[in-house]
Amino acid sequence: MGKEEYFISGFSNSKIGDDGAVIGDQVYSKDLFCEDIHFKLSWMSLKAIAKKSMLVNISDAIAMNAKPKSALIGIVIPRCFSLEQLRELSSGFEEVARKYGIEIIGGDTTSGDKLLISITIISHTTRPTFRSGMRRGDLIAYSGKLGESKKGLSTLLRGGKLTSKSKFVTPVLRGDFFYEAAKYVSAGLDISDGLSKDLSRLSKINKLGVKFLKKIPKVVMCSGEEYEMLFSFKKKNLAKMRAIAKKHRVELTVFAKATPGKYVSCCKENHFK
Repeated sequence: MGKEEYFISGFSNSKIGDDGAVIGDQVYSKDLFCEDIHFKLSWMSLKAIAKKSMLVNISDAIAMNAKPKSALIGIVIPRCFSLEQLRELSSGFEEVARKYGIEIIGGDTTSGDKLLISITIISHTTRPTFRSGMRRGDLIAYSGKLGESKKGLSTLLRGGKLTSKSKFVTPVLRGDFFYEAAKYVSAGLDISDGLSKDLSRLSKINKLGVKFLKKIPKVVMCSGEEYEMLFSFKKKNLAKMRAIAKKHRVELTVFAKATPGKYVSCCKENHFK
């Protein structure tokens, strides 16, 4: 058991274990975005950092088949930041909030040595998608193309630069696709820690193994911060899934099916040693 899993296990209840906690028709989700863990200040503009911190939280709402409505922002601001830098941060938060119809309703600020961002998204759903619900024989698929985020990170770690079009800088969310596809989804989550790690979460919570239908390179399996959708569905709905993906111009890769057994991730932990 890794440190993250061990810590979370101490608070075990029925609302923990998904991309968000469902209470009535609302979903509450939170993510942290931390300097020197998720980004370095030299990699991205402050506006891009603020935008990505919002987008990765919205991805959780989409994975729950929920429409984001409100946000709370907690932020630790480096003492050396100027007023212009603060304006750049706030403009990034506001730009994404406007695009997705989200009202920023509060939060908290304090000063520190590094930039740390904590965002809570409050969303609405009439039919939440959970990580549980996958059944033996279900097909398992992911949206989009995986691997680009890891390539971007490798470029940055070598001292290179990325444009705002890079998937590592600006995640591509699949809301329109997933909201329509959700009625056929048996279980799902977004790919934040890599396909292999998040697939192991599906395996564990559903007590099922995985039979791969195609070979996927390890570098792709371990590419984190992709924020594509990983989900299962009944084989009889494959044609419907393909049609929805085509309608929204989303690449759909059906790569495995659920079988008896278990699947263990082949990748290292991202944030804990």
